Amino acid sequence: MQHDQEITVITPTANLATETHGGRAKCLQRLVRLDLPVPKTVALSFDEVHSIAAGDMPDMVAMLAPFGEDALLCVRPSSEDPDWGGPGAILNIGMNDARFVDLCETLGREAASSIYLRFVQSYATHVARLDPDMFDHILPDSADALSEALRAYEDETEEEFPQDPAVQLAEVLRSMARAWEGTTARLLRQAKGAPADAGLGLVVQEMAHGLGLGECGSGVIQLVNSKTGETQITGRYMCQSQGRDALLNRSESMFLEEDGRGPSLQSVLPEPFEQLLEHTRLMRARLREEMQAEFTIENGRVHILDGVRVARSARAAVRIAVSLAEDGIIPREEALTRIDPRAINELLHRQVDPAAPRDTLATGIAASPGAASGRIVFSADEAQASAARGEACILVRRETNPEDIRGMHAAAAVLTERGGMTSHAAVIARGIGLPCVVGASDIKFHLRKKQLIAPDGRELHAGDMVTIDGSNGEVLWGEPMMLEAAQDDAFRSLMSWADAVRDIGVRANADTPADAQTAKNFAAEGIGLCRTEHMFFEADRLTVMREMIFADTSQDREAALDRLLPMQRADFAELFRIMQGKPVCIRLFDPPLHEFLPSDRTGHRELAEALDLPLSDVTRRVEALGEYNPMLGMRGVRLGITVPEIYDMQARAIFEATIEASQDGDPVVPEIMIPLVSAKREVELVKTRVDAVAVAVRNEKGQDFDYRLGVMVETPRAALKAGEIAPHAAFLSFGTNDLTQMTYGLSRDDAGRFMSAYVQQGVFPEDPFHELDTEGVGELLQIGAERGRAAREDLVLSICGEHGGSPESIAFSRAAGFDYVSCSPFRVPVARLAAAQFAVLDRLGCRVE
Repeated sequence: MQHDQEITVITPTANLATETHGGRAKCLQRLVRLDLPVPKTVALSFDEVHSIAAGDMPDMVAMLAPFGEDALLCVRPSSEDPDWGGPGAILNIGMNDARFVDLCETLGREAASSIYLRFVQSYATHVARLDPDMFDHILPDSADALSEALRAYEDETEEEFPQDPAVQLAEVLRSMARAWEGTTARLLRQAKGAPADAGLGLVVQEMAHGLGLGECGSGVIQLVNSKTGETQITGRYMCQSQGRDALLNRSESMFLEEDGRGPSLQSVLPEPFEQLLEHTRLMRARLREEMQAEFTIENGRVHILDGVRVARSARAAVRIAVSLAEDGIIPREEALTRIDPRAINELLHRQVDPAAPRDTLATGIAASPGAASGRIVFSADEAQASAARGEACILVRRETNPEDIRGMHAAAAVLTERGGMTSHAAVIARGIGLPCVVGASDIKFHLRKKQLIAPDGRELHAGDMVTIDGSNGEVLWGEPMMLEAAQDDAFRSLMSWADAVRDIGVRANADTPADAQTAKNFAAEGIGLCRTEHMFFEADRLTVMREMIFADTSQDREAALDRLLPMQRADFAELFRIMQGKPVCIRLFDPPLHEFLPSDRTGHRELAEALDLPLSDVTRRVEALGEYNPMLGMRGVRLGITVPEIYDMQARAIFEATIEASQDGDPVVPEIMIPLVSAKREVELVKTRVDAVAVAVRNEKGQDFDYRLGVMVETPRAALKAGEIAPHAAFLSFGTNDLTQMTYGLSRDDAGRFMSAYVQQGVFPEDPFHELDTEGVGELLQIGAERGRAAREDLVLSICGEHGGSPESIAFSRAAGFDYVSCSPFRVPVARLAAAQFAVLDRLGCRVE
């Protein structure tokens, strides 16, 4: 069946758009407008290709008319986004026995045979869907290769190879159209972000032969290095070749620019080389992008067959955008919008080289970006021992707990069986820039045997070398090639431009001086969350902490805490000095006390020895502190009210550190945050004691200081009652990790077991611990913000959960009127760039959801 069709020849004025004909067709039109030597090309729209897939064929005579009688053609896909892929190009359509005779006279028998053979094999494999093995016995360079290929086709199909160019073209178009609409292709492009109904255009182009009697060949050229973005003439050229043969046969192809390692196009054909440089530079300037040009040289004459955006790493993308802006080709604001904020992660961490072979053992949740190789260890002690020997190791745990922190610091990466994006391992790993994969439940963990079994049955033991790719959530066998982190001058320029336009603050979550220094290096505007409990897990402090837990009276607890006071004071003073007057928000003690106690009998015995207590007393006390659901039990402000000595000690340490650090530099105004608040009265009780400690320290030291007291909103009730809480708080910081957990009634550590199925079946659009639920949890944030600001106009609002660094959360925070977001130090650059992009889009009038 045929239908009437308007043939769209690509001309400067043709009615073409990326949304209707695809990116390749539109780019070719732009090249034509630049008066570049592009062979005649016809474009088929998405609708036309969809009709072809349904069996409604266009008039093939009209399709061939623009090209003339003897032209050979190629067909290439043209999708809306090149990353969505498409069927491979098919070259030399129109080649038949008669055309072969003609080309033998004009190009020579060898070139004509090569062209015909290539087409027969391509048509058989991709159009007739025959097994490519049928041609394995044919030697391409033999005199009988063509006749053998034609015979093999006839034997397999029981019909002659099609000779009519119209039939050939029709079958090629039908095959490519149906391949695009097949289930496999649809699933592949959807995985790359394409909508299910994404269209495909096709471009039919007259061939410019890279084969013949004169100087002929084909190649590709670009002006930058795809890995680094540095200016470098890159590509290959291959004599007597077609398509992208030069890239596929690097040993037989030559360099473009003169190179001591071998022959080059510049030395063999200097004039065509200079023309290619001129054409590519024009494409860069006028298309406002670094482009890769596919070209053919036919008897010394250059043809530009195609132009595509240069493939690039994240590092190269940044340098390319900055270079285009510095050269005045694009404005700085546009340079900012060209970089995916999440891609910035690749610049901050080592990555597996995309070109390296990957032997994937299993996949999990990509919890913390970057990649690292090391030998498997199964405990924090083994990780520390490995680090002491100078050996890189991968810490493998069923799930991590606070006692594993020292081991995590010693390890090169972390792998856990359980957990999600906000599990302990994920949060700590992101904070210290450690590659981490969590929720790798496909692997069987046999920790007593110190053994892992991969889904394919391979066994891994302690000491085996593996690689953790925290950017992609993969566990790899062995030690693949890596790309190093790169925070170069282009990165710094981009970040300075971002800071000049963004309109929301970006702070960092930092628990240690090392975290704070990292945050400062990444230009965080302060610390938005300092979790003080992590400071108590050092060996010398843990024993004192346990003594405090086992104390029977307030006086005994104070005595133990007095020993911790100078340690806490030193911690806070160091944070204040590093941040040099920038705000530091310190969350008072949050976790339940049982986290500081051993959980097994061996640990109980060691604790009994350390505290000089009977084992039975230790066991009873540990059991007494146990809770059915400790994350909803006596923790946070509840612990601060029932065991007030802890908060008293911390407040004193903060105020004394404030006085000490202010003497050395800029005045410090600490922010003290009360965790897990649900009621106004909780804030009043804690505020009264904190204010009393402040008065005592002022009187003792004879020095005045300022501080700000605020609330961490982690419970739905705190958000709903923000109007009552706000008059007693200078700020509300929304801890979206716990708030999401309590809103959903969902354990963030266990959600990974079923979350993929929920997302795939459309229950949730995305894992709410990975991407902020702006409709549900977001409504609580908006209610809290509106009611809080209504009660106190100068109330400072922020998000300090792990969501704080995601672009989606930043868009929401800006729209809701929040003052800043706070995230892991290594996500600060991501947040800075995302905030700048939303500000730029707002200025351009683009509404940000």
